[in-house]
Amino acid sequence: MIEDKDLLSIQEVRTKVEKAYSAWLEYRTFSQERIDAVVERMGAVARANAKRLADMAVEETGYGNAKDKYVKNLLCADLLPRRMRGMKTVGLLRELPEEKMVEMGVPMGVVAAILPTTNPTSTAIYKILISLKAGNAIVLSPHPRAHQCTCYTAAILYQAAVEAGAPEGIIQCVDNATLEATNALMRHERTGVILATGGAGIVKAAYSSGKPAFGVGPGNVPVLIDTSADLEEAVAKVVAGKSFDYGTVCSSEQAIVAEAPLRDRILELLKANKAYIANEAQKQALGKLLIMPNWTVNPQCVGQSAATIAKMAGFEVPPDTSIVCAELEGVGKQYPLSAEKLSPVLSLYFVKDFNAALDTCFALLKFGGMGHTAVIHSKNDQRTRQYAMRMPAMRVLVNTPSPEGSTGITTNIFPSMTMGCGAVAGNITSDNIGPQNLINIKRLAYTVRQPQEAFEMPIDYNAAPGATAGSPASVPGPIERSAVAAAVERYLASRGIGPSGHPAAPAPQPVSSVVSNIVDRYLASRRVPVAAPPVVSSSVVPNVTAQVVDRFLARRGASGSKSEFG
Repeated sequence: MIEDKDLLSIQEVRTKVEKAYSAWLEYRTFSQERIDAVVERMGAVARANAKRLADMAVEETGYGNAKDKYVKNLLCADLLPRRMRGMKTVGLLRELPEEKMVEMGVPMGVVAAILPTTNPTSTAIYKILISLKAGNAIVLSPHPRAHQCTCYTAAILYQAAVEAGAPEGIIQCVDNATLEATNALMRHERTGVILATGGAGIVKAAYSSGKPAFGVGPGNVPVLIDTSADLEEAVAKVVAGKSFDYGTVCSSEQAIVAEAPLRDRILELLKANKAYIANEAQKQALGKLLIMPNWTVNPQCVGQSAATIAKMAGFEVPPDTSIVCAELEGVGKQYPLSAEKLSPVLSLYFVKDFNAALDTCFALLKFGGMGHTAVIHSKNDQRTRQYAMRMPAMRVLVNTPSPEGSTGITTNIFPSMTMGCGAVAGNITSDNIGPQNLINIKRLAYTVRQPQEAFEMPIDYNAAPGATAGSPASVPGPIERSAVAAAVERYLASRGIGPSGHPAAPAPQPVSSVVSNIVDRYLASRRVPVAAPPVVSSSVVPNVTAQVVDRFLARRGASGSKSEFG
């Protein structure tokens, strides 16, 4: 009898992936209407249980608060399904008659979903709904500290899916997840794509698995409060965002950056919103508490209230304190609180001008939040756009609390609990991940042209410019000598030199610049004036023409006798 926990967990993963794959073989044949019915039913059940699931998450993990976790559950159970209604994901997506092309949605197969401990139920709802909306099956690997609430969420959505007609086995949750089992899930031959939410280690493992993977980077969200902002509104929104679920959302605000003249007013407004401003000693204590020597966040502090954090750091704050703030002078390892904190602790920077504010926000993102999210509170659209262009963040939010804006509650960004950070952070996408990321698109394309019609250049190798052996690629191909002779005659006529040496009427059509240059050089060498009627004998023009044409043909690699033109 096997007693090794890792072996048991790996066997469980293998069994559940096979079940999910078998279910997917049937589910992939479903029409869009049947899939949408399954998604709607699951969304309804998730909404009905949103409050219960929030309570379960807090009770099991000890992170955050039930009130805000309820909002996150509704984001995924209410807003997300409504946003997905009408979205085409399988079968015929669209026809392009003018281009004679048809696009079709193709599911990816079994989704391996790695879940965090900070948002266990909302992320489970979210990943299940977008996976099945895209025509896929899903196997969830919960965080060990949140496996009960995660698997319960999966169980009630699975029951709803089967009741709506989905095949049995379409949703699976690993009951005894271990790190080895999670790696086995990501590398399983039946796994089609990975959705990884968690720390840097699990995301790196997902990208190293050899499977298509969507992972996300950490957030270290700067908030620039511009001189044009409504300060009262801006500070209130920052406090609301930073205190939301006690800072467990990766897009929570991490630092306010503002110009120095705003300092006193911002501090006053922070206090009015029940923020506590730490002194120097308290700031040092917070830095040592929140950030571990290896520069990871202390897990004991994640998602704790401001009062709890203060007590752990060795000082007291009023029990109704919303957030704890600390002024910093710089960004980097000598300033631990300049990193992501995953708790209701906010850094403050007051700098000399707007350019310095841009530099500080950029430095914060570079220190630990590349590609994730940045926020600005401003009424100056020019500065807002300048900020957006400068920041290495894929979500730049304006005049909104960051968690609500980044997840699509207060903005039209796609509702999501997984936010891609783009290539700058080593992510495959900068999207808020949705069902559109979990399908491939097949294209049916009809003939619209012959090969030779596709190019402006000739497709015959022997007729192509530069095709003559030994000739430079930039030299044009063979030409008709008679055409060059005629061009020279026209050019001479355009310069007032007729066949008899007398003035001639300008040629009605242009002459190539190559011929023009050759004739000009020849006339200059003979000291033939071109501004006034030239004095030349009638025998000069044929002779000039023959010499110029012969030299031009020689430069083009052609051959011929002068007598052909004499």
